[in-house]
Amino acid sequence: MNTTTSQTDCGNSACQCAVGSAAPEPESPSVNGIALRASGIEMDDAALREAAHTELLRQEAVKAGLLPDHAGRIAPVLSDADRCVVEAMVEQVVVTPQPTEDECQRYFEANKAQFVVGQALHVRHILFAVTPGVNVHALAVHAEKALLSLLGKDVKPELFVQLAAEMSNCPTSVQGGDLGWIGPDDCAPELANELFHQKHAQWGMGVHPRLVHTRYGFHIIEVLGRRKGTQKTYAQVQERIATQLALQSRAMALHQYMSLLVGAAKIQGVDLERADSPLVQ
Repeated sequence: MNTTTSQTDCGNSACQCAVGSAAPEPESPSVNGIALRASGIEMDDAALREAAHTELLRQEAVKAGLLPDHAGRIAPVLSDADRCVVEAMVEQVVVTPQPTEDECQRYFEANKAQFVVGQALHVRHILFAVTPGVNVHALAVHAEKALLSLLGKDVKPELFVQLAAEMSNCPTSVQGGDLGWIGPDDCAPELANELFHQKHAQWGMGVHPRLVHTRYGFHIIEVLGRRKGTQKTYAQVQERIATQLALQSRAMALHQYMSLLVGAAKIQGVDLERADSPLVQ
């Protein structure tokens, strides 16, 4: 008696009869059908995104008649001459407006703290480092409890030194967390922004009333001394501000341009940000 079955293999993945039912291969990273890497070549996410952006620009230059077409199915490596052509194309297409006098003036008024020279703080800290695998929420709670103990009434001056020695993940723990006199350029940007550049940065001496979060972790900060520094005038920093704003505007325009190219392309196997709106200048 003949019998039929819907089973297509024996269930053993090592058996050749299982080949036909294997899971499909993941999509090969590509831009408009052009592969970003040869078979067997491994690339991390950052390298893939860079390769995708480069290939998008190359294809755009081909459309504009600035580079010859590519007959292969794998993205070519651009020569120095090709890169110059692509850069010139981008320079022409992405026009960046220069900041106006009013824009520069408004920026200065809103960010005066950035233009103070000679300012410094005598600081000590307790660092709760964020390391791979650490429970960040639990670490933050632990740091908050330590901070509250330092903000309580009748706190003994030596408590900060004691907690730094017991808890801080910074080498300065052996000296009570003392960082000495530091300026905005002597610490992590997040810490400099909190201590020097914010409007509330002049909150005063003593223990900072909240944790400061930087790329290294959570900090309890205490200011022991302050040098005010000298405020520069708008005329002294006008050119610097105009350059800074122009660079920011350029970065935004380039980002929007690349997002539009991504939105108009068929992208496979790599995650790129796309936009569907017209280029914002």
